[in-house]
Amino acid sequence: MAAKIAAGYQLDEIKNAVTGTTYASFEPTLDYVVTKIPRWPFDKFDDAKRTLGTQMKATGEVLALGRTFEESLLKAIRSLEIGASHLWLDEAEEMPDSELLENIGKADDRRLFFIAEALRRGCSVEDIWKITQIDRFFLNKIKTIISLEKKLKSHVEEMKVLLEAKRRGFSDSAIASYWKMTERAVSDWRKARGIRPVFKMVDTCAGEFTSETPYYYSSYEEENESEVTDKESIVVLGSGPIRIGQGVEFDYATVHAVWAIKEQGYEAIMINNNPETVSTDFSVSDKLYVEPLTIEDVMHVIDLEKPKGVVVQFGGQTAINLASELAARGVKILGTSLDAMDQAEDRDRFEQLLLKLHIDRPAGKTALSTDEALAIARSLGYPVLVRPSYVLGGRAMEIVYHEEELVHYMSSAVKINPNHPVLVDRYLVGTELEVDAISDGEDVYIPGIMEHIERAGVHSGDSIAVYPPQTLSEALKAEIVETTIKLARGLGIVGLLNIQFVIHEGGVYVIEVNPRSSRTVPFLSKITGIPMAKVATQVILGARLSSLKYETGIHPEPKQGVFVKVPVFSFAKLRRVDVTLGPEMKSTGEVMGQDVTLEKALYKGLLASGMTIPSHGSVLFTIADKDKEEALALVKRFYDIGYNILATEGTAKMIKQAFAGDDGQ
Repeated sequence: MAAKIAAGYQLDEIKNAVTGTTYASFEPTLDYVVTKIPRWPFDKFDDAKRTLGTQMKATGEVLALGRTFEESLLKAIRSLEIGASHLWLDEAEEMPDSELLENIGKADDRRLFFIAEALRRGCSVEDIWKITQIDRFFLNKIKTIISLEKKLKSHVEEMKVLLEAKRRGFSDSAIASYWKMTERAVSDWRKARGIRPVFKMVDTCAGEFTSETPYYYSSYEEENESEVTDKESIVVLGSGPIRIGQGVEFDYATVHAVWAIKEQGYEAIMINNNPETVSTDFSVSDKLYVEPLTIEDVMHVIDLEKPKGVVVQFGGQTAINLASELAARGVKILGTSLDAMDQAEDRDRFEQLLLKLHIDRPAGKTALSTDEALAIARSLGYPVLVRPSYVLGGRAMEIVYHEEELVHYMSSAVKINPNHPVLVDRYLVGTELEVDAISDGEDVYIPGIMEHIERAGVHSGDSIAVYPPQTLSEALKAEIVETTIKLARGLGIVGLLNIQFVIHEGGVYVIEVNPRSSRTVPFLSKITGIPMAKVATQVILGARLSSLKYETGIHPEPKQGVFVKVPVFSFAKLRRVDVTLGPEMKSTGEVMGQDVTLEKALYKGLLASGMTIPSHGSVLFTIADKDKEEALALVKRFYDIGYNILATEGTAKMIKQAFAGDDGQ
């Protein structure tokens, strides 16, 4: 619309794209409330200064729609994917009153939850207003939610109270905690009494005119405005808010999947809640539902639409984590089976598969306690790589060099339980490689192998990836291709597959297998010209790779040209954070550089990522003992091109000893 105005159109000449019938000069009438809540990266940066101010710190945001403010707010909170299904935080519950009131006075990302907890403890709206100056309208709305919580506790299994709670946006899991039931039991109890949501259309005219927008949100009212067609449909799950570890690359994949589904003649239905994405443009899919990506909210859409199946492999870990719950409710997961996904994620099952296929991986075991982890680490030898299972973006993943570090990790970094054990692996130093592949269960097509510049141990999302690989021998490439094909067939992958390898002392080891779209899919697709998400979707819907003119093997590498993917970090925005790179991902985006040589491509990529590269000056070296010897080559290279060399005491001593001439200088 803005582009048309810039080109000379008047508002009364431009059709409103939402209604398709009114003009842009028509004043909108809204019969819904929209809440946008930012998504912050403080789960990744515990030490970051959380105070919000004029410096933006959010990495993404969520959108929620409801008929009341309370409904819209609570839907937005559970869309954030911060482990909160309602307006509470364990952290707030454990705080003494004085600390809670002090925190309410600070503008940080948890303030909303602290306010709710203060109201639960009997603090008045007036007192909170004096501390925060937040409009009393909003504080009273939060108080309505707290009052309803008390009502639910005292009116267990009362239909009228349940209906009121659902109309105010309470989730089944929140109600379950007050009724001392399971979420599934609350859901079944509610549905047995006919309490189900309807879907309302986003039309900007409050139903006054006929609207063409296939754009919906749920609410507990009477009339359903989402008409189910006779056309066979496929649901695609989005990836929710952009955060470290799960960014716009998954939006790229879901949009291409939707287009491919439409091309195949199906009705494409999108569920997502991120307003920054193309997937939440109502013109992309046949139907768009703006809903939290929780099992309850997704099942409401599926119960209404009754699709042929659901595609989960393009929505990152958010969608993958919903797969087992969906399957348990009888929903068909299209593409790679749930069993294959579990086999790739479950340590013991994955080990058994690798043994059967004669594929090497770093030695490791699963620990269910601190004592077990210590025993495993002793048997493997330090350093070890430790991480919780079923994570994205290397969440809580660390390289541990000593026993004391491991004890600290087990007590502070993870909440260990039988459903989420800790994986302890031998850490192998070497070159890391990444492969994306498409499989139909038999044929396996590999668009490319990417080589990481950073050694293994730095998260793949924080590594500079190079295509084609620069230091790999033809024999190692052939082994990686063969291993990828064996793994894709062994797991029964139907769709996309991402594998990370490490080359250690000339041997190829598998670090990780992800049976889904990865963050490098857009990078490889744009370089090679292979529309990976589209081809994978066609395969998921039943096509054979051979019929799409893709045979088993690797895509030919370009005769000239080097491409690099360079990560972008937000350390300038987040104060007091550890900028050291490791197994836990920290970058918030990436750029691409292309040229005829690696050096030129890398230079372009680094400049594009915002890095300043001076051509002269001084370099300060402060190197850990374990890395000192390796750093000497870098010292010499900087010195040879005219840089002054500065160093801390230990490093300076090592440099002097290494480069002392006959005169001792």
